[in-house]
Amino acid sequence: MTFDCFGAGQQVVEVTFGGASRREPAMFAALEVLRPLHEVLALLDEAVASPAHGPVAADLRARVEEMVTRDADALAAVDVGAVRREAGAVFDGVVAEAHAGLEGRDLRGADLVGQDLRRRDLRAARLRGALLLGADLRGVDLDRAELLGADLRGADVRGARLAGALLLTDPQLAAARGDAATTVPGHLRRPPHWIPSAP
Repeated sequence: MTFDCFGAGQQVVEVTFGGASRREPAMFAALEVLRPLHEVLALLDEAVASPAHGPVAADLRARVEEMVTRDADALAAVDVGAVRREAGAVFDGVVAEAHAGLEGRDLRGADLVGQDLRRRDLRAARLRGALLLGADLRGVDLDRAELLGADLRGADVRGARLAGALLLTDPQLAAARGDAATTVPGHLRRPPHWIPSAP
């Protein structure tokens, strides 16, 4: 998917290194820690709205928010893998809660590159880590579909209903091709390069 640092680059320069203009190896090392932490924060913004898992998500978010303010030496000691695992458990709970009583397709990690998915029922589908590069999702209803880590580069989502999708991020939207008819979650930004209307 398209690279996005989730604001970590700005954090490194302006906060961790106090506005330094020179690039140093330590900056890149800090970015390697801060980028995944910022991605976790972006996903936790959605998770805190969960009735059942919101308090746990909010607690984790507060701890990660503290981590990202640390200096370069303290950042190097952060166990990013442990943070991701803890966040993953929260996200699993959020998805299970949203899918309660539903029977969506399990397509986790599926290779769906270039496929025409317009006739598939993808409501409440588990698409975590799925490869959707260039897939045709025009008009598809993705309500409560889990899209954590799904690769949407070049996916055609014109007219798709993404407003109810779970664990979707701004970089994923930016990597896809949408239009004015594509609905997006309220906490995400509609990509400015999407075409204004369906052809």
